[in-house]
Amino acid sequence: MALGTPVGSFQWMKLQNKSNILNTIRLQGPVSRAEIASLTGLTPPTVTNIVAELLEAGLVIESELGESTGGRKPIMLRLNAEGFYVLGVYAGVSKVKAVSAGLDGTIRQRAVLPLPKEPSAENFLSLVKETLRQVIEKTEAKREKYLGIGVGMHGLVDTERGLSIFAPNLKLRNIPLKAELEAEFNLTVEVENDVRALALGESWFGQGQGLANFICINVATGLGAGIVLDHKLYEGSTFTAGEIGHTTIDIDGPQCTCGNHGCLEAMAAGPAIAERARKRIQQGDSSLLKAWTDGHLEGVTAKMVHEAAKEGDELAIGVLADTGRYLGIGIANLLNTLNPSRIILTGGVAQAGDFVLQPLKETVARRALETPARAVSIVTSEMGEDADAVGAFTLVLRRIFTPMGVNEL
Repeated sequence: MALGTPVGSFQWMKLQNKSNILNTIRLQGPVSRAEIASLTGLTPPTVTNIVAELLEAGLVIESELGESTGGRKPIMLRLNAEGFYVLGVYAGVSKVKAVSAGLDGTIRQRAVLPLPKEPSAENFLSLVKETLRQVIEKTEAKREKYLGIGVGMHGLVDTERGLSIFAPNLKLRNIPLKAELEAEFNLTVEVENDVRALALGESWFGQGQGLANFICINVATGLGAGIVLDHKLYEGSTFTAGEIGHTTIDIDGPQCTCGNHGCLEAMAAGPAIAERARKRIQQGDSSLLKAWTDGHLEGVTAKMVHEAAKEGDELAIGVLADTGRYLGIGIANLLNTLNPSRIILTGGVAQAGDFVLQPLKETVARRALETPARAVSIVTSEMGEDADAVGAFTLVLRRIFTPMGVNEL
């Protein structure tokens, strides 16, 4: 059945039960039918009947025998990880990445294509489609085995229409990603801001699992946040929630790409780190970075600053410490406003370790209110280089594991 098909109360209850059982197998598997009944509160006959439907659909499979508590060993159930596939696309500033994954979130194949600087809308869409074609070809699965496409797009995104409203670093506006990709691939497409998609991925597979309230902060070329409140992604009334990179940290700070002065992004994102290092060298401070670039300081990057810090370069260490303090001010504001239980840092800057984390945490301890500061844990993501694409395909998983999502399978 198609997503959104009206259902009666009995059928709706059955779909809720089916979704409940499927999610129990996803989260607890391998798990027996008896354990499912105990965990869900459903009757054994109901569990048996719905499991039979899930087996027939190829969504779950019977695996090894479980431990016996007397009598026959129970047959265990788990997701059929290779029975169906989801596709995730990360459309970033410099590249498009597409991956295929099983229902358990394990990535099967990937494809990456570079993005030119300031591509046309037609060129951008063509590259997204080609990246998807490549990963589909590599996966070698029948088309009916694909359950949907998720897209994590940088910038402002209208999730209801699947529209990229504005991608500032690509200078693109009003890109109809959902309409274009659904027409091309005949699959349901979900489009979300890339950092909110990252947060969703963390809630399913990373350090946000089981948490009701947390914030994922991505610090890279840009700086943004994905906010999870009461287990749900918070998008805001105009889909712009999480643009913490454009909150003011220093009213006399450098100009941001948004036109404002002293934005967190202009103080703490990758380009800001490189620029701060360049200025200090130009003012006469010594650094390995000058030799590494043969004096061509425009070649300094945030990654190079981190490498210099690891070599003991005092200028680089100081620049990263300043970055941590700026981030700490921004995070303290978030703690006082939203009171999350965890902050998850992602992106290249977050990989600078204690060079950034130590001054960040010290600043949070000084500037946030005592109660939210003591309650929060600040960690870095452990999801690796494909976290962006994982977040994208989790958009599809979120849909298909709901009652209405089960209804379309």
